[in-house]
Amino acid sequence: MSDYDYDLFVIGGGSAGVRAARFSAGYGARVAIAEERYWGGTCVNVGCIPKKLFVYASHFAEDFRDAAGFGWDVGKPSFDWPTLRDNKTREIERLNGIYDHMLKNAGCDLHWGRARIVDAHTVAVGDKTLSARYILVAVGGWPFVPDIPGKEHVVTSNDAFFLEKLPERMVIVGGGYIAVEFAGIFHGLGVEVTQLYRGPRFLRGFDDDIRERLAIEMRRKGIDLRFNANLDAVLKEDGRTIACLDTGVELETDLVMYATGRKPLTAGIGLEEAGVALEKDGTIQVDEHFHTSVPSILALGDITEGPELTPVALAEGMAIARTLFDDRPTTVNYDLVPSAVFSQPPIASVGLTEAQARDRHGEGLDIFVSEFRALKNTLSGNEERTLMKLIVEQETDRVLGVHMIGPDAGEIVQGLAVALRAGATKAVFDATIGIHPTAAEEFVTMRQATRSGAREAAE
Repeated sequence: MSDYDYDLFVIGGGSAGVRAARFSAGYGARVAIAEERYWGGTCVNVGCIPKKLFVYASHFAEDFRDAAGFGWDVGKPSFDWPTLRDNKTREIERLNGIYDHMLKNAGCDLHWGRARIVDAHTVAVGDKTLSARYILVAVGGWPFVPDIPGKEHVVTSNDAFFLEKLPERMVIVGGGYIAVEFAGIFHGLGVEVTQLYRGPRFLRGFDDDIRERLAIEMRRKGIDLRFNANLDAVLKEDGRTIACLDTGVELETDLVMYATGRKPLTAGIGLEEAGVALEKDGTIQVDEHFHTSVPSILALGDITEGPELTPVALAEGMAIARTLFDDRPTTVNYDLVPSAVFSQPPIASVGLTEAQARDRHGEGLDIFVSEFRALKNTLSGNEERTLMKLIVEQETDRVLGVHMIGPDAGEIVQGLAVALRAGATKAVFDATIGIHPTAAEEFVTMRQATRSGAREAAE
């Protein structure tokens, strides 16, 4: 028997921590997990799941308008915010219960409360002190609001899921996927939305053609996008909320939401006292097997420097369980990780952007771009356009990147991620017969390069 109470003590009951705990227990380890807020972490409670439910809800307004072109008369639709909010909450509570049962059924001991690391092998939860051969930190992140005058008057994405009432006007600050998604959500629910971003173009890290097309479509739908603008202060005057921009503009609004990023919840849980090295932003450096500077303490998920995506966190949790307790040292390959933004229209991507491909492979690229109005929109009158893009290395014919903006982008690109992982070439795409009529078939029918880096460079 081990001298420790547990083989693994997990701090944090989000996607990463739960996966590591469940599968470690399945491999025979004695596992405990501590959580102070809710099972499932950000994704289940204030992230992926409720956000996608809200996206579904917000799209009905456009669907009702589109229906008229197909002969449907649905009358004047109305929307009830409390119904959506409360139905969402009930579904999340159901999922919380499922996580609780999964952990217990796997044989994990559950500790409810804030856990703190005492030393390399000891954790305190409330008045209990417990020892473990390994401690895994998976505490995730929390929305960050900068220290501006009036910050007490703003809400974050966490708060947005529980608003008492829907505002008529709203200012959203930020240019990442959370800001973009909530701009589409609230606009679809009938809110007059202004989105501010301090840079010239939002969604840094995504392909430039996709970023530009999304801005066009969001503005076409009626969202007030203001680039190169930021918030200096939020004022409350005579019951009014005033958003003061650094451009000198003042916007009267009902609600200001900050979506400018999240910070790791690593402060105050004993990491530095135990000798774990932290970066200035609170992230933890780990090796390929997720060990920190203290070998018995591991970390994974949003508090490390990898992609902040739930499937990545799940893969990391599985890798830790296999490495520590199934004698299968496992690492996670972060290349070709697909991602999506559930904006309106949605975007999805796998592989390199055009800019990244040029940095890594020079000018020897063929770029294929197809832009079109979806078949559905020909009768609906909807002016929204779909854009698809392939980035191909000329020397090897290998497809380096796939990018899309348009309906079902996430569903389509998920399948193509398998092809890129398998090393598919453009010839393989060309030899694949499409399904007609679908938007997805466009990815296997693009024959003529829109532009060619090598030829451009030679001119």
